[in-house]
Amino acid sequence: MKQLDKLQELLSEIEKHIPNFEVQNSKVSKSSIGWHLDHSLKVVNGILGVLEKNPNPDKKPLKLFGRLFLFFGFIPRGKGTAPKVVRPTEHIVLIDIEQQLDDAKTKANQLHQIAESAMFTHPYFGSLSKKQSIRFIEVHTKHHLKIVRDILKK
Repeated sequence: MKQLDKLQELLSEIEKHIPNFEVQNSKVSKSSIGWHLDHSLKVVNGILGVLEKNPNPDKKPLKLFGRLFLFFGFIPRGKGTAPKVVRPTEHIVLIDIEQQLDDAKTKANQLHQIAESAMFTHPYFGSLSKKQSIRFIEVHTKHHLKIVRDILKK
């Protein structure tokens, strides 16, 4: 499954950066690497969790902004605000990141069990199909991993 391979690749890159979770560079981001990893994993686990529990939802249209986001696969830096539910706490703890990564790997490996009709409703974009939700996870995670790589470069 192509989607599963992409997701596993992203989770592997997150895992690779865990030893640097305390590294910060205010010229790149006001948040540490740990914050970006924690946030990304909260998003992955949150979306996959909703998809697991929501096999036959009421479909609401995907907003134009959501369609453009998925098509172009780009998030401009510093323009979005994470919903509270996926915002890490002020103090990032290594064990929390590791546990979230384990949870994400487990959920990713069960991706094939999620109904194709499953939906996730994004607070800004509207309803995303399973395929669109996985694309969102990919774009979002790549965005934060790029920030992580830039923090390490500087």
